[in-house]
Amino acid sequence: MKYHFKIHKEADGFWAECLEIPGCITQADSRGELTVNMGDALNTAIQEPESSHYLAPLPDESYKPSHSIAEIKVDPQVALGFWLRYNRIKKGMTQEEAAKKLGMKNIFSYQRLERGCNTTVAMLSKLVAAFPLFSVESVFN
Repeated sequence: MKYHFKIHKEADGFWAECLEIPGCITQADSRGELTVNMGDALNTAIQEPESSHYLAPLPDESYKPSHSIAEIKVDPQVALGFWLRYNRIKKGMTQEEAAKKLGMKNIFSYQRLERGCNTTVAMLSKLVAAFPLFSVESVFN
């Protein structure tokens, strides 16, 4: 899962704004530091608390990397939690309903998934079966 940042050069450094997520902005003294900061800003922006009703938009595939547009990959654990939350909300399900659909004994195990914990291949298989919009390729590409 990759998002796009517009990079701006100024006399004393750089700043960048995510084209898909309003308010996701960062800055740095060097281009290398800016790349790291864009990743941190992106992961923070899509890793919302459970109580939040905000759902970040999906990446826009029409943007293409260039000298002034950087493509930044979401951390795979953050991406997994985001995709799971996104699909659950789009289906109008509560966390409890999602946990039951996945055969989990309690909601806490499901909540750990949405927080981006490590998961097994068996659980990934269950996620794909339970949420048709869920795409493992989208999470890890």
